[in-house]
Amino acid sequence: MSRSLVFGTAGLALLLAAGGLLYSFGPDERRARAAPTPPDTTDTSGVYSQRAPSRNGIGKVYMGREISKVMGHRGANWLERPARAEKERPDLLVDSLPLGPSDTVADIGAGTGYLSFRVAPRVPQGNILAVDIQPEMLNMMRERIDERGVDNVTPIRGTVTDPQLPADSVDLAYMVDAYHEFSHPYEMMTALMEDLTPGGRVVLVEYPREDPSIPIKTLHKMTEAQAKKEMRAVGLEWVETKDMLPRQHFMVFRKPVE
Repeated sequence: MSRSLVFGTAGLALLLAAGGLLYSFGPDERRARAAPTPPDTTDTSGVYSQRAPSRNGIGKVYMGREISKVMGHRGANWLERPARAEKERPDLLVDSLPLGPSDTVADIGAGTGYLSFRVAPRVPQGNILAVDIQPEMLNMMRERIDERGVDNVTPIRGTVTDPQLPADSVDLAYMVDAYHEFSHPYEMMTALMEDLTPGGRVVLVEYPREDPSIPIKTLHKMTEAQAKKEMRAVGLEWVETKDMLPRQHFMVFRKPVE
């Protein structure tokens, strides 16, 4: 039995919610502004608290962490910036994903498909479910699919609470610089747990809040300890944290095998 792929891009886009300046970089990296969508601070679970929003947050607090504003489709060029390849080494990220050639992979918060298209050749007999909540991002992705003739990347429009994927179908889900923007992280990860196969993995890639030298605004970073706490809250087991990326945590979690 599976949930229908009804609404989508939370691609799990995980984004959706807010407005305002998110990042501040050097001269070779553009400032990305969020879409002018009001943040969704609705608490449907009883696990959040509320406070006056900080400059880059939405005022909604989960397990001690204020949720950040979201980067909207107007920041698409920033996702594709040339400096990203050198400064963040997405090639190392992709090579480090625990993948098999026939795996079903969910790219949650896929955006323009920057990583989806890089992961696709790694699963030639499998497929990439590229989830995002913003239709503009999904349209950009569809154009690239047509241009490149890729046949194993499928855009999915998710919601802020559900990636809208079939239950027990996903071998690996990864979220790159996106989870901290989820307006409903508990609901999203609970839904994703249902979509993972037994033993399925979740890879969380986030800028480290432990390192003040990384030029990213504080709410767009996460500590390893915070990430572990939030994943544990939905039943995911920590497997390992790799440190091969120059700017980001690479944290691997697993759904228990019952």
